[in-house]
Amino acid sequence: MPERYVQIIRAHRASRRGLVALGALSLAAIPAGIVAAQARAPAPFTIDGTGMDFATLQQAVSRIGTGSGTIRIAPGVYRQCAVQEGGDVAYVAAEPGQVVFDGVTCEGKAALVLRGRSARVTGIIFQNLRVPDGNGAGIRLEHGDLGVSQSWFRDSEEGILTGDDTAHQVLVEKSTFTRLGRCDRGLSCAHSIYTGNYGMLTVRQSRFEQGTGGHYVKSRAGHVDIEDNSFDDSHGHATNYMIDLPEGATGRISSNWFVQGQDKENYSTFIAVGAEGHTHSANGLLVEDNDARLAPGVDRNTVFVSDWTGDDITLQGNRLGIGLKARDRR
Repeated sequence: MPERYVQIIRAHRASRRGLVALGALSLAAIPAGIVAAQARAPAPFTIDGTGMDFATLQQAVSRIGTGSGTIRIAPGVYRQCAVQEGGDVAYVAAEPGQVVFDGVTCEGKAALVLRGRSARVTGIIFQNLRVPDGNGAGIRLEHGDLGVSQSWFRDSEEGILTGDDTAHQVLVEKSTFTRLGRCDRGLSCAHSIYTGNYGMLTVRQSRFEQGTGGHYVKSRAGHVDIEDNSFDDSHGHATNYMIDLPEGATGRISSNWFVQGQDKENYSTFIAVGAEGHTHSANGLLVEDNDARLAPGVDRNTVFVSDWTGDDITLQGNRLGIGLKARDRR
């Protein structure tokens, strides 16, 4: 073989050995943790304390089953839903306000359908939820205790809807309800919050705004504590009452801020007690230290508390704007 070809072959082999060595050096320079992370990114739904993560929320909920666990949810927009059949499950956003469940319902009901012992929801946004019967909700609670905090329900037919469960309680705090509710298509109305005959409903430090029909809070619970919330109906559309206790209730409605807007389906009262029945006594219901008024430019007469029960309801320390009568008996 001519000498010049031998030199070319030797140079080529040396070049290949250099490339292989360089490649090995480059891999050695990458930390092992980064290589492992690139091999398998963690799934978005993690059960705290187990090291287990899942691609779907339903897989994580089913893994907890009848036990107890916290599902930590990575930031993202999720077009999925889940049904909790048992146990005690906490649904917690890893970064509050950065986890969104968008537009998908289970069983034609809600993004979360809950019928376990208890559920806790923290830092999650629910949006764009609609179903054929007009009650598409962020949360449908059928059984057990529920706690909701730092969450946002928006642009849906309903925020939270429950069945009847007199042995358990619902707590909502530090949450926002925006552009919810409807009363159309000949279907039963939907509301921002609508509880059935639960043992107790507590709503505090939350905001209700820009309703699109129905009531802001409707509760058939026998006992309520609705405290330190804002009900801003100034940009509502075809809304009704701020608070409706259709079968009566005891408890307290205090330190809330109410503004009634112009566009109402029913502007006759802010708070209604016993308009549909008298299942629960309203004796001792305390309505105190609230601020209620009409939005700027709204000129009409209305009532702060309307009572159908005839029970002993106490009003004290409320600050009422022009056009508001404190109470009436219906």
